[in-house]
Amino acid sequence: MSHKRLWTAATIIALVVVAGFFISVPHTRDLKTDSLPDVVAVTPEVIVHDSFKKGEHTITGSVLVPNACIVVTTQASLVGDASDPSGIALEISYPTDSGVCLQVPTKMNFKTNISAPARLPFTATVNGVSATTTAS
Repeated sequence: MSHKRLWTAATIIALVVVAGFFISVPHTRDLKTDSLPDVVAVTPEVIVHDSFKKGEHTITGSVLVPNACIVVTTQASLVGDASDPSGIALEISYPTDSGVCLQVPTKMNFKTNISAPARLPFTATVNGVSATTTAS
């Protein structure tokens, strides 16, 4: 086989490979631009356990957070008149960004104390959003 035929065959094969590449690669105009689905607001759930002894509530519980690196802070306050409170409000907060951490939802525990009368109902907020409370 002569060099001219060899170069001609190589050129034809190269052109077929290049043409096949351009035909098979998707183009940006071919990509679908579906809109992103709407974000559904999820009501956080807080599990609460209350121990009452000698006028002091020890409130423990857990809340689901985005990852295990998050530190949860909790503050309890009385709802209503200080002399006759109608409930206990739990304000649970955590930072929305904890840096580089594996994003696996994790139950984090919390604990707080407050002086209040016995058998008061609880309300809870997580980062300012009203949460559902479940007694354990």
